Amino acid sequence: MNNNQDFDAIIIGGGACGLMCAVQAGFLGKKVLIIEKNEKVGAKILISGGGRCNYANLYATDANFISGNPHFCKSAFSQFSVEDTVSFFETYGIIGEEKTLGQLFPESNNAKDIVRIFENLCREMGQEIICGAEVKYVAKDDNGTFSVSYKQDLKTKTAVSAKVVITTGGLPIPKMGATDFGLKVARQFGLNVIQTAPALVPLTITGKDAEWYTRLSGNSIYCRVSNHRISFEENILFTHWGLSGPAILQISSYWRPGEHIRIDLLPDSNINDLIQAARQTNGRKTFFSLLSETFTRKFADALAKFLPVEKNLASLTKEDIASAEKLIHFFDVKPAGDKGYDKAEVMRGGVDTAELSSRTLEAKKVPGLYFGGECVDVTGWLGGYNFQWAWSSGYIMAQHL
Repeated sequence: MNNNQDFDAIIIGGGACGLMCAVQAGFLGKKVLIIEKNEKVGAKILISGGGRCNYANLYATDANFISGNPHFCKSAFSQFSVEDTVSFFETYGIIGEEKTLGQLFPESNNAKDIVRIFENLCREMGQEIICGAEVKYVAKDDNGTFSVSYKQDLKTKTAVSAKVVITTGGLPIPKMGATDFGLKVARQFGLNVIQTAPALVPLTITGKDAEWYTRLSGNSIYCRVSNHRISFEENILFTHWGLSGPAILQISSYWRPGEHIRIDLLPDSNINDLIQAARQTNGRKTFFSLLSETFTRKFADALAKFLPVEKNLASLTKEDIASAEKLIHFFDVKPAGDKGYDKAEVMRGGVDTAELSSRTLEAKKVPGLYFGGECVDVTGWLGGYNFQWAWSSGYIMAQHL
């Protein structure tokens, strides 16, 4: 047993939030221990953005996050903003390159460069990192001291500290060791947990329509996807099991089982206007030809199941055009479900924000216990937003250790 009381805090989880917390604590002269289940820290950083790491979004605000308390993350972002994130990484050699919709990637397109910054800073500041170690339990004694028991190399060890930070992430990507450990600790100490679900996740289609989607597998179309809560304009991707692509991943965080979503397959034009304009130049042109020019030929073929594509434009009736407008601009989808945590980018739900101080992320009922990052009920959009929450929440916890 290793009863080491020299740590100002023990951080459980060496992902984005935990690493930022350790580094920021180091800047303040505080000594921390990171206990990481994987063999290396930053595992999810390394696979994000296809290994390129979309580490921030220039336009991130509290409006880009889902939470039981939509204002909860404002305090964190006011203390450590997008500008602070950009400045932090630039200080250590990461120059951001803006891609779609404010997404920032390292110019090197290498996520390893992001992780390397934290590894180097932790080493320079003497922060201790233990990898390949699975935490078994967290306990607090009558004196307010936490004991963290973990197993490493078949040996059980214990570290103690007055403060513990839980940054163990969420349930997505179980093959990388994702667990509900943070949620279990919260419940153990009597904290409420908001029901969790996969978010930023592909949606599945089953039943009589499944074959139609399967035949379109691989087709990507720029669309507007919406429900009664929100709408997004980005690409959707047809797959052999349903729908994916950025717009679908975004709407999935706002979708609930049993609900419908609506897709405008032509958000920047009106099919009626296109038909009327084409009629003026060549009324003998077939509707199929117009659809093939507007979409891919494969998608035009698929629309033939629902529309009179063999007709020439001059022959289309008002009813034909109305049907085309309804199908193309109000394409109705009722997903059967989602692809689950294995394919989800993040988890929705988590430790109830009502249980935490928005200024410090310390549990109100359990002094010295902090929760940050994905295990908290704060879920960002696709495109670097969740990393911003990780950096900001890691920063503010470090200020109060």
